[in-house]
Amino acid sequence: MRLTKKTQNVMDCAVRLAQEHHHRYFMPEHMIYGITFDEDFCREYQAGGGNVEKLRQDIWNFLKEQAGTSETQGGQQTTLDAQEVFEMAELQAHSSGRDAIEVSHLLSSILELSESYGVYYMKVQDVDLVEVLGEMSRESLSRERGEELGKRTPEPAYGEDTPEGAREERYKDFLENMSETCKKQNPLIGREEELERTIQILCRKDKNNVLHIGEPGVGKTALAYGLAQRILEGEVPEPLKDAILYAMDLGGLLAGTQYRGDFEKRFKEIMLGLSKEKSPILYLDEIHNIVGAGAVNGGSLDVANLLKPYLAAGHIRFIGATTYEEYKKHFSGSKSLVRRFQNVDIKEPSKEEAVEILKGLKSGYERFHGVRYVAGVLEHAVELSSKYINERFLPDKAIDLIDEAGAYRKLHPLSQKTQTVNKTLIEEVLSKTCNIPAQTVEKGETEKLLQLEKVIKKRIFGQEQAVAEVVNAVKFSRAGLNEEDKPVASFLFVGATGVGKTELAKALAAELGIAFLRFDMSEYAEKHTVAKLIGAPAGYVGYEEGGLLTEEVRKHPHAVLLLDEIEKAHPDIFNVLLQVMDYATLSDNQGRKADFRNIVLIMTSNAGANKVGKSRIGFGSEAVNMDALTDAVKQTFQPEFRNRLSRIVLFRSMDEEMAGKITQKKLKELSEKMKNKKVDFKVSKEAVEYVRKAGITKEYGAREIDRVIAAKVKPLLAELLLFGRLKKGGVCALEVEDGELVVR
Repeated sequence: MRLTKKTQNVMDCAVRLAQEHHHRYFMPEHMIYGITFDEDFCREYQAGGGNVEKLRQDIWNFLKEQAGTSETQGGQQTTLDAQEVFEMAELQAHSSGRDAIEVSHLLSSILELSESYGVYYMKVQDVDLVEVLGEMSRESLSRERGEELGKRTPEPAYGEDTPEGAREERYKDFLENMSETCKKQNPLIGREEELERTIQILCRKDKNNVLHIGEPGVGKTALAYGLAQRILEGEVPEPLKDAILYAMDLGGLLAGTQYRGDFEKRFKEIMLGLSKEKSPILYLDEIHNIVGAGAVNGGSLDVANLLKPYLAAGHIRFIGATTYEEYKKHFSGSKSLVRRFQNVDIKEPSKEEAVEILKGLKSGYERFHGVRYVAGVLEHAVELSSKYINERFLPDKAIDLIDEAGAYRKLHPLSQKTQTVNKTLIEEVLSKTCNIPAQTVEKGETEKLLQLEKVIKKRIFGQEQAVAEVVNAVKFSRAGLNEEDKPVASFLFVGATGVGKTELAKALAAELGIAFLRFDMSEYAEKHTVAKLIGAPAGYVGYEEGGLLTEEVRKHPHAVLLLDEIEKAHPDIFNVLLQVMDYATLSDNQGRKADFRNIVLIMTSNAGANKVGKSRIGFGSEAVNMDALTDAVKQTFQPEFRNRLSRIVLFRSMDEEMAGKITQKKLKELSEKMKNKKVDFKVSKEAVEYVRKAGITKEYGAREIDRVIAAKVKPLLAELLLFGRLKKGGVCALEVEDGELVVR
């Protein structure tokens, strides 16, 4: 890579010094000696309080002692440090987009050396070398720009005497003229009260700066574009007639500010340019970002502090926009900044207002996608987005829904001339984009709900009352008879082990087509484990990760949530569950809310199961068993907990009829597995009866049947499948011979 003229002069001086004094080694200190004759370096080093003459003398004294002497002319050896300086300088020049090595690249590379006497001699004079380097870089950049401009046309300074046609206002490179771009944006619908308040503040003499605070997606930016449109059309009071609304790109403003002072200089240039305008208004979206932006090494000189004089002066009026969370976190800490703004709350619009907003935007989206939204679609989109899309706000989420539906229809056209978007398509898009089961939002799920009880009873045997109570709760929710701010249902399943409590929860999730979330509460028996569900407190490990329960519900807002063996959990967990059952919401350690309105909460408990087993031997009175369960529940759970449950569902103990059906089901499942191995597996009536009698027990329920099959049937089949006649498939039958199970 070539050297600039100034860099070449530095290197000529360094090489001449080495040759004239017959130095054996060419070192970085030779380059520093040459740099001391560069006028830019001398000026900036002395401006920083340094003495160039002393630095040059120190370097010369060092070279006399350390560079050695060579007997032959030009017999110098370049040290590894000097080679490294050249390589780094070339790399820096390439990285910064230059086609030649500047003196600043050379100096920057020397300063990177880990051990250098030359660097020590420069620093010992208490000069800020980073500042010197930055100023040298700016000088070379300005010189380069000046040369380029000289080749084209000289850039006129912007001022009153500059002809309008020749004016080139560089400060506008970082600004968007919203009065021009507002035509491309969606029109502002409604928001008359907020817009009126904004205009009123802008017309004040002092503190005429507005701060729009509202949740993401409620229309803060749209309000600014709406104001720009009104100014353009002249529908504003006299003080704002000549106003021009600009938006600042803060990210672009920071980009490329490599050295200290670059950002401040650029920012001042923009403010100076705006100050010369007649009636400028500057819009700062995400205004909380100005706090700390541009500060160096934790210093206090950031954009917020640079803005304060202009905020107080009042000539440039400012409109900022931020969310409640960011305002509290970043903005409200600066009292001097807060008092210079007048807050305007931008509330989420009601469903009726959101529908009106969508009607105003309808024609624009129809033209863009080439579709037609049929009657009732906009109302349907608002209703569904309000009901099923959590942690987002109207009208943004409803607009996204109709936009997505229009895009889908454009990509998947109908076999007709007019492409339409109907309610069914809105439901399909909602289902796909928001991870919501289709049958949850479909209006045609009535038939499925009608058959729900019958279908679940095919999987759960002998618990007719329990199944009926659960299905009824779901039907009540779908019919809109439940309270809005509560979960779909909150159940406590009580009964002996193995009678179908967990299986019913799984069956319900499968038939409704929603997620199944299971938490084993035996893992939460200690007090500190409560933090695992809602997140660790601030300052503890895992604070940023959130809670297991809240994160799962946030990912799967429509689910069956099973808290297994709830009586084993720590009592503090019951306090957490009270607000879930009461208000269908739970806040994690960072204040984010998880929505339980579409959750079926099921808690299982074995409370009283031991009393059921001891009350009677054999198959005694079912009423005695149920009374024992009811008493155990009252003793185990506090009244305030039981009072918030939708229902306490008591599960019957195992009896002969239930055991027979479960046995047939388990053996049928085994038969299906054998089909995958190309084996036709048949079971005789005697074998079914054998397994039923061996597996029936009140103490262990259906799990005993699983154990009997695992201990007495599967070993016989495993031998034949691995080593016997069923290795490649075949036919076999499970029979009883001499009181034992055999496979024929």
